[in-house]
Amino acid sequence: MINSVSGYGSTGTICEDIAFVLEREGHECFIAYGQATTNYKKGFKIGTKLENHLHNLGSRIFGKQGYFTTNGTKKLLNYIDSIRPDVIHLHNLHGNYLNLPLLFAYLIKYNKPVVWTFHDCWAFTGKCAHYTDVACYKWQSFCDHCPQTEKYPPSLFLDRSKSMFFDKKQWFTSIENLSVITVSEWLEGQVRHSFFKERTIKTIYNWVDTEIFKSTDSKDVIKGYGLNTNKFTVLLVSAHWNENDVKWKDLLALSKLVSNDVQLIVAGYVENKSKLPENVFHINYINSKIKLAQLYSFSDVYVHLSTEDTFGKVIAEALSCGTPAIVYDSTACPEIIGEGCGYVVEKRNVNQIASAINTIKKNSKTFYSANCRNFVVENFNIYSNINTTIDVYKSLI
Repeated sequence: MINSVSGYGSTGTICEDIAFVLEREGHECFIAYGQATTNYKKGFKIGTKLENHLHNLGSRIFGKQGYFTTNGTKKLLNYIDSIRPDVIHLHNLHGNYLNLPLLFAYLIKYNKPVVWTFHDCWAFTGKCAHYTDVACYKWQSFCDHCPQTEKYPPSLFLDRSKSMFFDKKQWFTSIENLSVITVSEWLEGQVRHSFFKERTIKTIYNWVDTEIFKSTDSKDVIKGYGLNTNKFTVLLVSAHWNENDVKWKDLLALSKLVSNDVQLIVAGYVENKSKLPENVFHINYINSKIKLAQLYSFSDVYVHLSTEDTFGKVIAEALSCGTPAIVYDSTACPEIIGEGCGYVVEKRNVNQIASAINTIKKNSKTFYSANCRNFVVENFNIYSNINTTIDVYKSLI
């Protein structure tokens, strides 16, 4: 597998989950990654920190991502030659760690099955990982005059979205034995309008470890964070919260609408904590899955303020702990809310969020909990979804 990270974050955890199941079945698995570190014994780090930084700088100056890290990519290709995998599974190739022309030229010659899981929309656009907030669908023909030049992956000076679109199209469609996995039906629908539309495309939802994410005793997080047990608790989770993001703006609006007997808990890195409203309790980014499960279990409702998600794993984790969720009717978020698991509200309609919170408060969390748990077990089960992924490998060999 090739991914930006291994064992870290959502996609890194997914890679190692697949690897552990493969090994349990007697197969070998190797993970090549570009950022951070990993404890996975068969991990291969792509490039050096210096190469990563230079790639990052080059991407910002020249407006192109994926054209640098030449030495690191050559070493990766030599590594692949040494292990001779039967299937190569691609994940996130963006992140300033790979030379894409070198990689795809190699994959053409290697001529083994390639599976590519799309965790966002980057693979079929000229630049962007997401585009719905700006309602830009130029990628259905070709990208040009990008409205998000300064957003991830950022370019400081140049708009190279058109040339990158055609480069990507040439590289990615040149692999004849390539199959695409999407992590939601919404994303599959988008891909079917892209230059991947002639490929085999299959939706396999991301998964949740239901043995970890389950209703559990929350006394450790209550004591550790000093949480108020006498108030109705609304949890909001995001890796980053910054003032220019719509999530932050909607959080501020929501804080003005909830009653005094409701506490809002925001988990994740906040750039400017001093600007958090008084009725918002902040918890830094939580690495521990066990602590996160305890926090979900403690909360009465989970509110997801993201407007662009291809799956929304934190939503599924909360549901798995028996906590109902409220999401926007945007991208893949509604797919994660089964019947009786919470509410889908109009995109960025904070008044509807406040109303849904009051409804859950009136009905009580227990009214929803069984539906939440059952929906996750039936649709996002870690072993059934990983085995479905492995079945894709087997069908191609």
